[in-house]
Amino acid sequence: MSFSPSARIVILGAGHAGGACAALLRQYGHEGTISLVGDEPIPPYQRPPLSKAWLKGEADAESLALRPLSFYADNDIQFHPNTRAVRIHRADQLVDCADGWVIPYDVLILATGARALPLPIAGSNLAGVLSLRTAADAEALKAALGPGKTLAVIGGGYIGLEVAASGRALGAEVVIIERETRVLARVACPALSEFFSDYHEAKGVRFELGCGVTAFQGEHGHVTDVVLSNGQVLACDAVVVGIGAAPNDELAVEAGLNCTRGIVVDLAARTSDPNIYAIGDVTHRPLPIYDRMFRLESVPNALEQAKQAAADIIGRPTPQMEVPWQWSDQYDLKLQIAGYPFDVDEILIRGDPKTAKFAVFHLHGGQVQAVEAINAPAEFMMGKTLIGNRRAVDKAKLVDLSVSMKEVAI
Repeated sequence: MSFSPSARIVILGAGHAGGACAALLRQYGHEGTISLVGDEPIPPYQRPPLSKAWLKGEADAESLALRPLSFYADNDIQFHPNTRAVRIHRADQLVDCADGWVIPYDVLILATGARALPLPIAGSNLAGVLSLRTAADAEALKAALGPGKTLAVIGGGYIGLEVAASGRALGAEVVIIERETRVLARVACPALSEFFSDYHEAKGVRFELGCGVTAFQGEHGHVTDVVLSNGQVLACDAVVVGIGAAPNDELAVEAGLNCTRGIVVDLAARTSDPNIYAIGDVTHRPLPIYDRMFRLESVPNALEQAKQAAADIIGRPTPQMEVPWQWSDQYDLKLQIAGYPFDVDEILIRGDPKTAKFAVFHLHGGQVQAVEAINAPAEFMMGKTLIGNRRAVDKAKLVDLSVSMKEVAI
């Protein structure tokens, strides 16, 4: 599908996906107006460093910006910060904004992302109970960290572990509270969970596993304690709630677009309305290599779908499908993940976790479904290739460090 070169394109959401798509549309030769509408005060920026470099004072809005603010004016992209869309009128192809502005469109791209899930318990509205999704969130958290401070992290997922690592780097005491009996229980195998728990404990992080949080207590409107389901009361100076994210698909739902745990799209990022696309964390998209639909939350997915939408709008060939991947930085550890462990019937470990340089391979029927590589870039890169080619792997070679990953992937 393609549209007129003069089509008016409106992008709702000025995150990684929206910013990338606006730039790609110009790069691909679109001549019509492009309006990039975001509810934050700054232009599109990288979010992953918020839990790492930003908290440690090694990055700011300027250094994390995808492109300088001048880029948008120079490329005739109308950037509208601090602007929130509230309604889509599909029949009239209009978008209502909270300030009364009405935006007409020929093509609408929804890049509204996801939001951190709240913990609906007593005290959740106290100052110092924070999430980490935006630059403003990161700035508030950074101000709460430092020597003599105690940070409680609710949720032992990757965000929680990254925040814990940054908190320790800044000299704060950190306790992670996880309702499951191990960290990363929903996203990693037991071996990887054990490795990260041991590594964090060696850095001074405390864990409260197998218990939930029933309330936050405070004084003078600020959080002072976390009450656990086992009766413990933990003193703290700040709390980060990291229990997952939900897609910001309310506009799409109200507009009658097909939504299932996110906005349903095809491999060209098209929604059920031929004039509306959706990209990034808000989408429920096909994963052909796994023969299923899924909602991804990653920068590589945002960029892939930005390419898909821009190509389809311009009339370029559909980009080649990519193997999903993501990463996490904690202390001196670089975790790189390719694929997803769907339908796994065997797990193989290449290398020794005690060396902090190893990889976990998840297999189904002899094929690699996913790889989690700790300080092991060759295993990540070749593992990604193995996931994409969908051929059975030689398991003996895979776990034999004397055999290079390049030979394994042949």
